[in-house]
Amino acid sequence: MHRSVLLALAFAGAVQAADPVAIDVYRDPNCGCCQDWIRHLQANGFAVDDHIEADMAALKSRLGVPHSLGSCHTALIDGKFVEGHVPAADILRLRREPDLIGVAVPSMPVGSPGMETGDRRDAYQVIGVTRSGERRVLADYPAR
Repeated sequence: MHRSVLLALAFAGAVQAADPVAIDVYRDPNCGCCQDWIRHLQANGFAVDDHIEADMAALKSRLGVPHSLGSCHTALIDGKFVEGHVPAADILRLRREPDLIGVAVPSMPVGSPGMETGDRRDAYQVIGVTRSGERRVLADYPAR
């Protein structure tokens, strides 16, 4: 009996969930898709601090989000920006890439997290931005 208790305790410790990843999200108060994206983050282990922002353009400028990569909401994680409907997995990848200052999914592609509409998904890319301003594709999501 003692052996099975030790095995159960060891197993319980191994399957404990990881601590949530803290992220700050800045959004317009009237945007429904922003709230849907926040739910996507929460469902994928993020602890979201939701901020209502009156001047999104000024915030994006301050964080270094290139205008051409703009979308409806902006997040900040580990001092790096996350612009638009970036999937949770790509945000985790951003955290592991020290040369990047941020990632973006420009515009609001249908089928990206928070922009789901049935089975439709437009093709989109996750774009990484380096400290020198260079851009590179981190992920391609095909249309379906």
